[in-house]
Amino acid sequence: MDLIATIAARARIEGELLLVDEFLNHRVEPDVINAVGIQLAERFGPAQPDVVLTSEAGGIAPALACAAELGLPMIYAKKYVGPGNRYTYAREVSSPTKGTEYRVEVARRVLSPGTRVLIVDDFLSRGRTAEALGDIAEEASCELVGFGFVIEKTFQGGRRRLEDRGWSVESLVIVDSMTDGIPIIRGFDT
Repeated sequence: MDLIATIAARARIEGELLLVDEFLNHRVEPDVINAVGIQLAERFGPAQPDVVLTSEAGGIAPALACAAELGLPMIYAKKYVGPGNRYTYAREVSSPTKGTEYRVEVARRVLSPGTRVLIVDDFLSRGRTAEALGDIAEEASCELVGFGFVIEKTFQGGRRRLEDRGWSVESLVIVDSMTDGIPIIRGFDT
């Protein structure tokens, strides 16, 4: 499956948002998500992760597809708004697209020290959620093997945020701009 062609043909733009909710992260089509899982697994298999970590909700499908392809478990960080008093690793995240602040949490019992963690999500935009997940993995004394994204919007600076921390970033599809309702899309290798 050609992910670039699928996204170019089927994604919609609303303001600063590139919407892929009709085939990737709301309504999930098996052929699309299977291709995502295969491609992410090919890129990160050599890093030998022990677990795939994501956050709800949009990251669950690609993370699970990647984990299944690698034969690994998947953990998703739960999002909460308001006070929390649970035994978790947690970080506050500001979401400009949703206009709110929330907390991502991973129960301490599901993320053990020394675990090799691969973080997978549907989008890399500003990188706040991804950075929070990376911080959680490091706080849990895990080894972070990299970040894999289905779609990266390069013009929003998320890659720089993560690479400035020394973290490895791979994206399957790159969106260089969204002008006049038209996304300029390429593969990372092109």
